[in-house]
Amino acid sequence: MFQGVAMPICVFDIFADGTTQVPTDTHLTGPGIYRWWHFDLADPMLEPWVREHLHEIPAGSLIQKQTRPRCDRFEGGLILNLRGINMNEGQDADEMVSVRMYVDSDLLITVRRKKVFAIDAIRREAEAQKAPPSPAEFLEALVGRLTLRVQEHVATLDEQAEFFEDDLEDKNTPMPHELPEIRRSVIRLRRYLDPQREALAKLAAFDIPLIPDESQLELREQANSALIAVEELDELRDRLVSVQEEHDANIAQRQARHGYVLSVAAAIFLPLGFLTGLFGVNVGGMPGVDHPWAFTILCLGMAGLALLMFLVLKLVRWI
Repeated sequence: MFQGVAMPICVFDIFADGTTQVPTDTHLTGPGIYRWWHFDLADPMLEPWVREHLHEIPAGSLIQKQTRPRCDRFEGGLILNLRGINMNEGQDADEMVSVRMYVDSDLLITVRRKKVFAIDAIRREAEAQKAPPSPAEFLEALVGRLTLRVQEHVATLDEQAEFFEDDLEDKNTPMPHELPEIRRSVIRLRRYLDPQREALAKLAAFDIPLIPDESQLELREQANSALIAVEELDELRDRLVSVQEEHDANIAQRQARHGYVLSVAAAIFLPLGFLTGLFGVNVGGMPGVDHPWAFTILCLGMAGLALLMFLVLKLVRWI
């Protein structure tokens, strides 16, 4: 069916009751309310296909190698790039996966670079004859799933931050080795989620026939959820910095205390070292060499001197 053209991961004609059928032709649109094409960016035939069927602006947005979240009107349709939590096995969640979209009243094209689980969930619904019955409801379903997974991941990071904060009650607790990586994770997430918040706010504000009023309300709620997630990430970033600083302060205090103890010991034993060095001189004329109690008297004198040094340091409040 698609010989010589881009091979979609899936394509469905979707009707008003949510039922679907797989088309038998290669036309851009079909008999349903809209036709959904889903592609992998790695398909070498994708670029010539989109350039043949779409204007160069939406075509270019679908095949960009690197993207950031965006939402722009193009004639009567939408160019939309969104990001979701990376749930692919063996990959970091904060290396967010992207979905590139072009949406029109009777056409919806999505392009992925890595597997997007939110898209796959909608695909399974389409296979079960329960697809979103309009492009606007497709966007609602996709944005809702992406936002929910972001909220769940941010909640997980929040729990870890609370655990780190509880650990600070014991000042001898070592710094968690996961702390630097979680701080980097928060920074990477915010890098994508802040522009995504702006893109969703723009999407919810568009007054176009493609997005009816009831869909606007739902998208506005999703945009608000994205804003809350960004604010929570800002708070998390500050809390993790505070945890890091407190651990650094505890380490500095311990090092200062250890240095202080060593300094006091050095101050007490400095004159004792002088005496042992002096009486260790192996030359004639040393006092007490022939006296049987000389060593005992020397040891007692050194003990008395150590006690005197301790009392002097106590008097001047060094200890």
